[in-house]
Parts: sequence; structure tokens; C-alpha cells
Amino acid sequence: MNFPFEQKIVLENDRVLIRPMESSDLDTLLPVAIEDKTLLQYSPSQVYTLPLLTQYVENALGDRANKVRYAFTIYDKQQNKYAGSTSFLNILDKDQRIEIGSTWIGREFQKTGLNRNCKYLLMSYVFNVLGFERLELRTDERNVASRKAIEGIGGKLEGILRSHTVMSDGFRRNTACYSILRDEWPGVKENFHLQ
Repeated sequence: MNFPFEQKIVLENDRVLIRPMESSDLDTLLPVAIEDKTLLQYSPSQVYTLPLLTQYVENALGDRANKVRYAFTIYDKQQNKYAGSTSFLNILDKDQRIEIGSTWIGREFQKTGLNRNCKYLLMSYVFNVLGFERLELRTDERNVASRKAIEGIGGKLEGILRSHTVMSDGFRRNTACYSILRDEWPGVKENFHLQ
């Protein structure tokens, strides 16, 4: 199956609603984005000012139109608030592989189970709906919290790409690469504890 960029992909459970990013999300995401300048400390993109968030949303919408990334907005149903964003990217239909990334969630939503619920819905979509063979997750080698979270949902470290990504301050980060394969999904799913 080819990735359906033209479709409105909405994923939800009792805890979270994930829907396609829209231009109006500039207003819904601004309070979370500007709350903490260090929120995206380990990301090459920043969102902590209105101009930065505007550029982020415009890039996300452009990437979907160009069929290179599908960005979502995350809504926490428990707190009745918008919490951040996540994306499908590096989508290769021919190879049946995809990455979940560009994820950022406000501090008040971290360590609440929200991100775990998001990842479960996204992973279920990748393996159960798309039928893809490989899911990738990447993060800055220095981002210990993110690495532990990825490992906690079943991601297997494949290696470190050295001097891989240029950050907004010019620093070249090393990127830790993780994956989950389709034949591993049943075991990952069985051990996936949603909060």
C-alpha cells in the first residue's frame, strides 16, 4: 500500500486524538510551543516563538503537499488541551518503511502516558493499516529521555549516525537510530502498557 497523503488520517483512543496538522493549529499549538524555550533542545527545528512556530507549521503543510512528511497535531483528551505534534516522515513505499519523528509535546504532558498512547496508535497504523515492514525512530544521541522512551516501546538500537544532523545553533549532532520490524510488532504490541 502506498502512503495516503491525500487522506485525512485521524487516530484516537480514550486518551488521545491525533489529526492532520492544519494552518489553524498555529493558534492551538502556540501556548505549548512558547511555554519553554528548551522544549526542542535536541531538535533541528525550534518552535518557541510565533515566527518559528509559523515556519514549522508552514513547512509541515508544504511537506505534506510535496508528499515527504505527514504532520499531526496531538490533542490530550484527558486534559482537554492541545499538547504538541508528531509526524510520519522518511516514507518509502517501495521499501515499505517509515519513520515516526518530529515529535514534541509540552512539558505538562510529558511522563503522563500521552506520548506512549500516540506511539501505539501510530505504530498500529503503520503495521496494521499500511502493512509496512519497517518502522524507524531517531533521536539525538544526547537525548537520554527520548532514547529510554523509544527503548521502552520496543525500539531496537541499530547504531549511531555520526555528525548526522545540523542543529539550529550549527552544532552537528550524532543521531541514534532505532527500528521495529513488522514481525516484531505482535510481541511489541503484547508488551505495550498504555497508561
